[in-house]
Amino acid sequence: MNPWLALAPGDDPAERIRQVGRAHERFVNGAPPERLRAVVAESWARSAAWIGADSTAPIDLCDDELEAYRAAHPLSRVMPLFRDLLGGLAEDGEHILAVCDAHGRLLWVEGNAGTLRGAASMNFVPGARWDEAHAGTNAPGTALAVDHALQIFATEHFSRPVQRWTCTAAPIHDPGTGRLLGAVDVTGGDYLANPHSLALVRATALAAEAYLREPPRDRPAVTALGRDEALLVAGNIRTRLSRRHSELLILLTTHPEGRTGDQLGLDLYGDDLSPVTIRAEMSRLRRILGAELLDSRPYRLRQGMTTDIAVTAELLDRGLVGEALAHYPGPLLPGSDAPGIVRLRRLLDDRLRAAILGSGDRRILQSWLSTPHGTDDLELWEAYAALAPHDPVATRRVAELAREYACNVPATFG
Repeated sequence: MNPWLALAPGDDPAERIRQVGRAHERFVNGAPPERLRAVVAESWARSAAWIGADSTAPIDLCDDELEAYRAAHPLSRVMPLFRDLLGGLAEDGEHILAVCDAHGRLLWVEGNAGTLRGAASMNFVPGARWDEAHAGTNAPGTALAVDHALQIFATEHFSRPVQRWTCTAAPIHDPGTGRLLGAVDVTGGDYLANPHSLALVRATALAAEAYLREPPRDRPAVTALGRDEALLVAGNIRTRLSRRHSELLILLTTHPEGRTGDQLGLDLYGDDLSPVTIRAEMSRLRRILGAELLDSRPYRLRQGMTTDIAVTAELLDRGLVGEALAHYPGPLLPGSDAPGIVRLRRLLDDRLRAAILGSGDRRILQSWLSTPHGTDDLELWEAYAALAPHDPVATRRVAELAREYACNVPATFG
């Protein structure tokens, strides 16, 4: 029998659930499990060293931090492929498509709303940590641990709250380096425990690796840092977008899972929602991009795009602070006051500035301070002056900014 398949030919799923359930109860009470696949028994042993059998996966990333992290993650490039190959399963109302990073953090979880609500009850949601150390035996977490595609069937899950689900997952690697990037998973009912679902998920992972092997230069590219209007380059065509279309395209590139009209309205107008305006602007944007590139319900891009925001964030993720700074000509769409853009702008600027401050590198600090957006940064001037105590320019600038900021602090009266 294939050791990565949950059921052998002729197995009765209901009886197998009972057998493994009894083995699970014996195991958590200190007895060695019997009649269990080796991959599951070994995973239970690893899991028991970290968590209890009633544990729930913790939330590791949320809100802006999650959005920025997954927008910059290499697997964001292949989300359209995952949706094309596995989206039909996720949309039938009984399955969930999930993608996690190499640490088991769920980045995308998609499917029917009712099924998603059931999964949310066990924290199977974007941002949750589903490696074995935090969630016990499960298909994406165990696939990462053993670096192999596999199925985890019902009571084979170590955590009891997960035992009504069955899942199939396969790891995904960077084709250039072999580095583990994450895993793709389909989660649903017991009927997933079949050779077809394992073969389909494994083939999807291989297709993703093949896609990642292709150079991204042929993908449309969006430049929006330091510009009030984004530049879209697709093939030999360069298009300067209006400010509103720039905002919409950036929001769509940083939300590859898609945005509803209401969500885009909040991103653009805050509480002053304008559904009619959103529909009209999206219709105009579709004419620019082409109908084949833009889905609706929700609005999302069918093809990944390279963005200078994602490149800068990825460089920061890799600890390449100097390279990230060199790639950063200025804030994201600086003239935009759309709430969603302001949030993304601040998040990237804060990450870059914190990385520069934490680098302790005199040359990197000097590069930042020589830019228009760094010239008035007192804290980083002070950090630079500490590294260059005999630099008269730094000493003078710290004194000037300290006086200026002191004069701008409002007086208080007791």
